[in-house]
Amino acid sequence: MGQNLILNAADHGYTVVAFNRTVSKVDHFLENEAKGKSIVGAHSIEELCAKLKRPRRVILLVKAGQAVDDFIELLLPHMEPGDIIIDGGNSHFPDSNRRCEYLAKKGYLFVGSGVSGGEEGARYGPSLMPGGNEAAWPHIKAIFQDIAAKSDGEPCCDWVGDSGAGHYVKMVHNGIEYGDMQLICEAYDLLKRGAGFTDKEIGDVLAKWNKGVLDSFLIEITRDILYYNDEDGTPLVEKILDTAGQKGTGKWTAINALDLGMPVTLIGEAVFSRCLSAIKDERVRASKILSGPTPKFSGNKEEFVDQLEQALYASKIISYAQGFMLIREAGRDYGWKLNNPAIALMWRGGCIIRSVFLGEITRAYRKNPDLENLLFDDFFHDAIEKAQDSWRQIVSKSVLWGIPTPAFSTALSFFDGYRSARLPANLLQAQRDYFGAHTFHVLPECASKTLPEGQDIHINWTGRGGNVSASTYLA
Repeated sequence: MGQNLILNAADHGYTVVAFNRTVSKVDHFLENEAKGKSIVGAHSIEELCAKLKRPRRVILLVKAGQAVDDFIELLLPHMEPGDIIIDGGNSHFPDSNRRCEYLAKKGYLFVGSGVSGGEEGARYGPSLMPGGNEAAWPHIKAIFQDIAAKSDGEPCCDWVGDSGAGHYVKMVHNGIEYGDMQLICEAYDLLKRGAGFTDKEIGDVLAKWNKGVLDSFLIEITRDILYYNDEDGTPLVEKILDTAGQKGTGKWTAINALDLGMPVTLIGEAVFSRCLSAIKDERVRASKILSGPTPKFSGNKEEFVDQLEQALYASKIISYAQGFMLIREAGRDYGWKLNNPAIALMWRGGCIIRSVFLGEITRAYRKNPDLENLLFDDFFHDAIEKAQDSWRQIVSKSVLWGIPTPAFSTALSFFDGYRSARLPANLLQAQRDYFGAHTFHVLPECASKTLPEGQDIHINWTGRGGNVSASTYLA
């Protein structure tokens, strides 16, 4: 990633100083990929800082966590107030909050920037999500927007917000990435186990989808994966152990959603699906003990593919709607002024979740920056209405076939819950009051002298529980 970002910046006319703790890698880089380009090497941190003009702009691409703090401490003796330290790794946003405050007290400017697009994106144009000390932005704006991916001529990079806002938005991006990948995997499973498609046939389906509303990087690469055969002529993907890894950003998103009380259910299910995949040996044992239906497809396969496309599209809309709900709540809770149209544009190109679909999100937030929910925008409202019957058909089939679709299912459940003016939480709150005296509020239209509106009410449900209620609070 670091090497490719350096080459990218050099291609855009910037002189870049390259440093690696393993100095032999610097020499090898200069003698090969960097040869003839505006790239100079440094063999020590002192030399690195000495070769940079003021204000120094140092981008760190190291493993998230303690390594970032350690490297910052190594830099500081060779830097001066006003210099800029940029963390371009996958750091957790509370760490970026802390670093921003710590360095500001010492007179340095800190930027925590999300970088998405993988090695190829870093080389030819990533999505960049910078946040932190805003005084740094004028000094890095031109560089960042020059090297970033472009969408309809606009750079997929803008200032996100204060402190850890940049890494927060990258965290949510990665969480949505978890959701998108899980949805595609569930669609693959339904086509393969449910409808009996071969990998080549599924690849053909994805190739078709990639020309429509689902046009995206992840659909494109999944098509390529399903077309790829091993040396013996069989699909390589079928030889890969079905245990998925994770580095933590999806988990961070799910935990933060719980902390902020936001129902980001699809990302949560995507994380849990990876956890379930990891207990492979236990699943193998369970498969020999626990029974269930065997999928039997009947009907028109073309119609099924069209229904699945609409179900995937609708579920994807829900995932992004939930993601932007979380970003909105984080802005309120952390006091960040977040630019939703800019965030959607940053994800429009260069990054792993880039898709045509994101252009409509950008348009929706530009039309109404205070849009409460993506589902309230005419475009997404109409898309969900069109997809709804197919969505329900697919989730129903998956249940009857015994094929797990946690992401499809939770997306539909969220939609049905979100559109419900009344949920059974009235009974839940009564249960809480019954066993723990946790109190409840009464519906305004049902208020009375004994059940006053807007007050914490406790009922002695059995006549034996007493009239003392517990204190009320939200965790």
